[in-house]
Amino acid sequence: MADFISGFWDLYVAGFVAFSLLLCLVLLIANRTVQESGAPKLQGHVWDENLREYNNPLPLWWLVLFLGTILFSIVYLVVYPGFGVRKSTPDSDTGLRAEYAEEMQKAQKAYNLGKYLSVDMAALATDKEAMATGQRLYLTYCSQCHGSTGKGAKGYPNLTDGDWLFGGNPETIKASITHGRAGVMTPFGGTLSSDQIKDVANFVRSLSGLSADAARADRGKDVFAANCAVCHAPDGKGALSMGEAFGALGAPNLTDNVWLHDNSEEAIMEGIRKGRNAGPGSLENRMPAWKDFLSDSEAKIHILAAYVYSLSKK
Repeated sequence: MADFISGFWDLYVAGFVAFSLLLCLVLLIANRTVQESGAPKLQGHVWDENLREYNNPLPLWWLVLFLGTILFSIVYLVVYPGFGVRKSTPDSDTGLRAEYAEEMQKAQKAYNLGKYLSVDMAALATDKEAMATGQRLYLTYCSQCHGSTGKGAKGYPNLTDGDWLFGGNPETIKASITHGRAGVMTPFGGTLSSDQIKDVANFVRSLSGLSADAARADRGKDVFAANCAVCHAPDGKGALSMGEAFGALGAPNLTDNVWLHDNSEEAIMEGIRKGRNAGPGSLENRMPAWKDFLSDSEAKIHILAAYVYSLSKK
């Protein structure tokens, strides 16, 4: 936000607005004509062989109205301010930032979201009034990625199915919203051969009951045990199956046929080869941290966590 309340953008907006108003005046003057005596003058163009247009002056009332709108625009943009007259810097206590802070304080006082901070999130998830607020917050901040119903999309988790990478208890959900998530998967492109990657991809598909090459899946079982079981567990049921201490790994359950990305052989091979969030060349999959963006109200994160928790309990 600071980038758009800097001196450059202030001048950019003011210059663009001034140029637009000047262009309106030039357009008006360039098309001005004067009534002269004698035969009426005609425009040079012709339609449908014989239709012509008189070159008469614009009506006085129209000219006055047009000039009036330009003058009104100048006054309005000075007050608004379209000319950037209200200064604002990150540390100033005046200008747009101060006005924004004042409005936020009024909103916090009016809605009084802080009253929910002392309420346990599991109990809060059953409060209809709080969840109505939570839904509005979700639609404002979260629906762009997870969908308006919370069912997610490719690369964005479904929040309604009870399947969690890091854990679905209220405290973990709150930590995810606050600090963000970036589960790291090691790239194996430099460790495993192409055949080994294809073998283990077929084994992974077989764990979820998907069609797979039986011979490759059989060979991939040993590759999985040697390279993948440390995070995904020996049975492929993911980090959470090994206890809460392993929850921070975010290694998904590979046996439930729930896929964050794609379950095709090619997509699985790409994930194994390049890894996730593991440096240059790896595939990106991150959730941003909201602690700074929503720092104006800790209660917002509290209510959001309770609302997301309620989605998976329906």
